[in-house]
This record gives sequence, structure tokens and C-alpha cells, in this order.
Amino acid sequence: MTSAHAPDTASHATDLHASMSTMSTQPPTPTEASVAAITPGPDGTPKLQIEGLRKAFGAVQATRNVNLTVCQGELHALIGPNGAGKTTLLSQISGELMPDAGRIYLDGRDITRVPAFRRPVAGLARSFQISQLYLEFPAVANVAMAIVARSPGRYNMWRNAWRDPALQEPALGYLERVGLAGRAHVRVSELAHGEKRQLELAMALALETPVLLLDEPMAGMGTEESVRMTRLLSELKGKYAILLVEHDMDAVFALADRITVLVYGETIFTGTPDEVRRSPEVRSAYLGDED
Repeated sequence: MTSAHAPDTASHATDLHASMSTMSTQPPTPTEASVAAITPGPDGTPKLQIEGLRKAFGAVQATRNVNLTVCQGELHALIGPNGAGKTTLLSQISGELMPDAGRIYLDGRDITRVPAFRRPVAGLARSFQISQLYLEFPAVANVAMAIVARSPGRYNMWRNAWRDPALQEPALGYLERVGLAGRAHVRVSELAHGEKRQLELAMALALETPVLLLDEPMAGMGTEESVRMTRLLSELKGKYAILLVEHDMDAVFALADRITVLVYGETIFTGTPDEVRRSPEVRSAYLGDED
């Protein structure tokens, strides 16, 4: 078995086991309770639909007939061990990789062959994809450039991103939404790691797409930064259709309306956080068969 096809489950098994041990028969944790209190539920209208998506690299099947739906207002988490195929799946959805088979629909429109640079215009943004940060520019200019990207031809990026009030005002608004208003004019290279992740999210929001693909927004964050990002994502729930890939299981179980578990490129289970906690298939995939 190749290393790309054999996930290292140790760290994720520990995190998932801790999360799964808090069963739905117990009161929700304070984080889960606070998120639920401010979050409207999804309305059931499909925004992003994945049907039979397959991608192989030589003999390695990275995704195998993946089916997944994200509804309007839903935060749908995608979890799985390292090497499960999560990044490959997101790359296909965002257009960076073309699938070998299957279809991707956005609001019922087939976007399977739409190139990556056109997908934000179609209504789909990936935080990792669009967040190529300009380290020598201030945060507000980075967000302004994302606004330019959603309206190609309307602005001169290098001249107007700094001075045009039509860009500066909304850019400051997006920074305020993610808690970076006070850091708007700080050079990106001087921002802390967590602040850069917040900036990436501000840039994704600036594209004004109804569907967001968030690729490990809490990667490398400390506890306080993760709590802050969890709160921010909870405030976005109900306003966007969000597909979240994240290794912080506490955040996943606090935020997600539904969770899809991906193992060896296949979706083995989709359900609510409580259903995932109780699933024998998920326990077996992460922890091995247990009596």
C-alpha cells in the first residue's frame, strides 16, 4: 500500500475519540450551546452538490465516487484521517484539479469543467485558493485586491487598491467582520499566524460568493485563536453554504450541522454530530473494531 493511500490515523483518532465520548445524552458543551443559540439552521436548499466524483493518481484512488451535498445556510464539515482525500476533493470542487469522473453542481449548474479562476464569479470561493497573501502590503490592500478579483476590469489593482474609497471602505468592512479592523494598515508580514488566517477569511468573504470552501482555517492556531475563529465561523453560519475541512474536532463538533467522514477517498458516513459520535462505521474507521 502506498503512503498516499494509507492515512496516519493516530492523532485524529485521539481527537475524534475525545469528541465522540461526549454523547448526545449529555448536555452540550458550553461551546456547542453558545453556537446553537446564535445560529439559524440550514433551509434545505442544495447549493453545492457533488455526484460520483473520482480522481486517481496512477494506481492510487484519491477520491472514489464521492457524493456530498451542502445546503443553503449549512456548515457541513468534512473530516477524515491524513491521506483520506480531503484536500484532493476540495481541489476538485474549487477547480484546481479536474476529476476523472463525476459532476459538481452549483445552484443546479454543472461547473465540473469551469476553470478555477472563474469559480468565484460563478459563486464558489476557497479560502486557501484565493488567499495568496501579499506579505509586503497592508491587510486592507489584500482585501481590496480580493474585491478587485470579483470585478475584473473594473479597477486598476495596483493603483486603486490603495486609494480608491470604493475599495477601501468595503475592505475595511470585511476586516471588521473578522476582527482585524485595528490591524488594517499593518503589513501582512507583521501579522501573527492567527491574524493571517483571519485575513484569509476576510478575503474569501470579499469575493461575495454564496458558497465557501474553508480549508483548515484553524491550522497552527493556539487555543485562544481557535476559540476566536470558532466564534467567527459560528456567526457566518446561516448566511453562507460552508464546506469546512478542519482537524480541530472540538470546533467541528461545535460548529457543524452535518459531518461527512472520508476514509481512503470514500465517504463512509454523513450525519449530524450526534449521529457521527454514535456511528459504529466511524468508530471502526478511526479506532479499529471495538467490542
